Amino acid sequence: MTAPRSGFRTFAILWSGQFASLAGSGLSNFALGVYVYLHTGSVTTLGLIYALAYLPFVLASPFTGSLVDRWGPWRALVVSNVAALFVMLLLAAQLAAGTFAVWQFYLVVSCISVTQALLTPAFESATPALVSQGQLGRANGMRLLAEAASRLLAPVSAGFLLLAIHISGVVLMDCLSYVLALLTLAVVRIPGNRDETGRRPATPSALLNDFRQAWRYIAARQGLLALLVFSAAVNFCGGFVQLLITPLVLAFGSSATLGTVLSCAGIGMVVASAAMSAWGGPRKRINGILGFSLLMGAAMVVGALRPNAVLIAGAAFVVLGSSAIVIGCNQVVWQTKVEPRLLGRTMALLAMVFTAPQLLAYALAGITADRIFQPLVGRNEVRSPVLQLIVGNGPGRGIALLIMLMGGIIALCVLGGALYPRLRHLDGELPDVAGDADDADDADEMEKPPIHAQSPPASPPITATS
Repeated sequence: MTAPRSGFRTFAILWSGQFASLAGSGLSNFALGVYVYLHTGSVTTLGLIYALAYLPFVLASPFTGSLVDRWGPWRALVVSNVAALFVMLLLAAQLAAGTFAVWQFYLVVSCISVTQALLTPAFESATPALVSQGQLGRANGMRLLAEAASRLLAPVSAGFLLLAIHISGVVLMDCLSYVLALLTLAVVRIPGNRDETGRRPATPSALLNDFRQAWRYIAARQGLLALLVFSAAVNFCGGFVQLLITPLVLAFGSSATLGTVLSCAGIGMVVASAAMSAWGGPRKRINGILGFSLLMGAAMVVGALRPNAVLIAGAAFVVLGSSAIVIGCNQVVWQTKVEPRLLGRTMALLAMVFTAPQLLAYALAGITADRIFQPLVGRNEVRSPVLQLIVGNGPGRGIALLIMLMGGIIALCVLGGALYPRLRHLDGELPDVAGDADDADDADEMEKPPIHAQSPPASPPITATS
């Protein structure tokens, strides 16, 4: 079979497989969470599952990012999808045999989280290798569109499928999605940008040393370092809002009201991602990051003003829509400012730095709301006339004040970023280093050996996910 030439068409083929894989994972993740909760009735168990979906990702990223640069993105994508398929097939077999236990689900979630740490930098490294710099905004918008659509459709579809084909059928659908992703990988080729470190043994210490090179690369460029810190701060604030939106709405509304609010948020991300995939985003990426971050912070403040479902739903639409533009612009900056040989490690470092503040926010948000802001404002009625003017009256307004504070912190971060010249002028001061992928059509060295030739290496986790 002749592989398609590099370019946006090849990226679209690769994207279609990953879209299928994301959709399958979204279905199985939601369905398995419901399944475990119904069988245990434990919120603690559900919280541990959510933690295991992130923590292994953070811990594995230093190793997987280095592997992406050693192997190249094509091989990393193949290994990731094959490993995830193997994990889900084992889970499907256990469910079919009736031997599934909750502790096994912890193991499955941890393995899939590790594999995500391999797939994420691999896909983001493949994008600038296939797509010209002028099309990177559209390509990243398509990636975000796939994620947003998966998040929006998974709850509705999984609920129906659990009744129709049961949990084992949903897991098998996820397995099929990995097969579709592998089929698209079988017909594409990605220009190889393997780093020379791949010639050395892939020991854990060597992989960590490779990973440190990405950090030194960023630390030597003040604009990139400032962008890293800015993004981590925004993600920290966003983690608070992501966790607190549920108790904020349920304090005065029903679960149906919460579902409507979350659906509006998902629609906002879908609309913004679709717009970016067609538009490509602002030409000055830093302006897009700062401007839409400010809009996101303002929407958090406005949504917390009153206990009104329409107001919160509108704010949620703007928050997730703005976040999609911010994420897309951020990815383009890193993909064009970092040398291709370091891109896998750098993207893994970004994912780790962006995810860790969210984990910290999840840990702090509930404690901060319950022990500080709710007693300060009043759990069922706002005691202070001044605070009533700010957040209205009724239950849960301490949570609203905390969300408002997070929006204000984001606004301050934007102000600091706008005042710092290295970040403000990053687009122009730091030259682009990524080559035009359209010129790669005639490249002699293409990274696409046959799938059957990919024997699992003996080095750190050979994993993958959708």
